[in-house]
Amino acid sequence: MTRPSWHRAVALPTLWLLGVCAAAGLAADTAAPEPQQVTLEYRFRPGEKLDMDVSHRAVTETTVGATSQATETATDSRKTWTVVAVNDAGHATLEHSVDDVTMTSRTSDRGQIRWSSSGDEPAPPGYEQVKASLGVPLSRLVVDRSGRVLDRQDLRPCPPSSTGDLVVVPLPEGAVAEGTEWTVPQEVVVEVAGGPRKAVRTRLRYQIASIKDGVATIRVDTTVLTPIDDPRLESRLLERIWNGTIEFDIDRGRVLRRATGIDRRVVGFEGPESSVRYKSSLEERLVEKR
Repeated sequence: MTRPSWHRAVALPTLWLLGVCAAAGLAADTAAPEPQQVTLEYRFRPGEKLDMDVSHRAVTETTVGATSQATETATDSRKTWTVVAVNDAGHATLEHSVDDVTMTSRTSDRGQIRWSSSGDEPAPPGYEQVKASLGVPLSRLVVDRSGRVLDRQDLRPCPPSSTGDLVVVPLPEGAVAEGTEWTVPQEVVVEVAGGPRKAVRTRLRYQIASIKDGVATIRVDTTVLTPIDDPRLESRLLERIWNGTIEFDIDRGRVLRRATGIDRRVVGFEGPESSVRYKSSLEERLVEKR
């Protein structure tokens, strides 16, 4: 039996209206949730020790004219941050030390040298200062909850870190979410033996890549802001530029892991037929206490 035309006229608008309502309900159900916001800050306790296992690998390939040389280094160490004191404002006094180290160096023309501080063999030439610096405070820092260094004392001579101090990665103030970015200006001094010396401005850019299971994963990259037109200085800057990721425990207020790396080449540092390539990786991981 054929339905009357008035029935079809009512049914079609009704179906259309139901479809609109269903689509609206579906859109409401699938609307993107508000991004999770967290506050990143350090939570140090007086007397605690934070042990970090550190693994560093580097390869330097140098070519001058028809002569090429490659140097590989591998360093595995355990460093400790001791929390000396924490005041009412949350400013923590930290002391940094290195407990043990295993170092390997291999060159294409001189073979391999390996030394471990846990063994009985004396340190080879050039490693004596390393042995003397083990197990003693190397530096003392006062940092606030966001990782700003309020005061620093170098207790023993040590080379500048190419990747900063792990435990005081600078953090943003206030609530943040995935995608939040912040930048930190830095200045490093590079020089060539018997040659020029220059202060170079750089910028570290941090971005929260994800927040999951109480851990914030942070990406970081370095931009050189000062123009450098001298390949000799540029080659010396290679070890001071790095990109990588950081994992931060939100509830406990500490870095869990950091992985950084670089792979760059500079041409002309000793004439037009010269080049140097520096490739390195570094991983630092918190040793969990049992």
